[in-house]
Amino acid sequence: MTNVVGSRAVFGVIVPSTNTVVEHDYWRAGVPGVAYRTGSMHIADPTMDGDAGFEALLGQIRASIDTAVRDVLTAEPDRMVMGMSAETFWGGVEGNAAFERRLAERTGLPVTTGASACRAALGALGVSRISVFSPYQPIADREVGRYFTEAGFDVVSITGLRCPTATDIARVEEPRLREVVAGLDGPDVEAVVQVGTNLSFVSLGETLEAELGKPVVAINAATLWHALREHGIADQVTGSGVLLREH
Repeated sequence: MTNVVGSRAVFGVIVPSTNTVVEHDYWRAGVPGVAYRTGSMHIADPTMDGDAGFEALLGQIRASIDTAVRDVLTAEPDRMVMGMSAETFWGGVEGNAAFERRLAERTGLPVTTGASACRAALGALGVSRISVFSPYQPIADREVGRYFTEAGFDVVSITGLRCPTATDIARVEEPRLREVVAGLDGPDVEAVVQVGTNLSFVSLGETLEAELGKPVVAINAATLWHALREHGIADQVTGSGVLLREH
């Protein structure tokens, strides 16, 4: 439900408690009349070193998401936006669809997930051959690759930064991100996709688009774009990549 600061829309945003980047990226976009009410999923142990550690982190997310959603609903938002991505890719296309159905039934609201937003973004950009990177461990990268493959994209390559903790994701700096993107790019790659919402990449992604001459999709830009466009808000946003600027 709209209000004074969210005169056009109020989006409920669900993030892990370790995440410091999603809210920054959304507010930085500066869309007039759009407000965000964030709910945190409590992460007592941010360790995600290795596949077992990553699965344990997902267990904490699954155990706390209902409470975060409950809290956000008290602000009477118009849409739920998932400011966390790994869980939305889990189980491929059907896994994401099931996740969205559960959340829609729980809230009675339309839902934006990272997986669906990236899929829609790549469709809008007209690309099919992609390379992907994440802050994740191998088990999660396999799920991300599975999702995009099942969604009809040709995944040329995928790599994970293997961050040891969820908080370390936000500490990855520009030189490392540039190095990763350079290793993923090639003449057979039509777009580079970044997943993992606690990576600070939206601004750098726009810079790299100009340097590489191709789309670089940052997941936080994609989820904001999806939420806005699905809500009928067509503002062209500068500073966050071609997706929000031109589509």
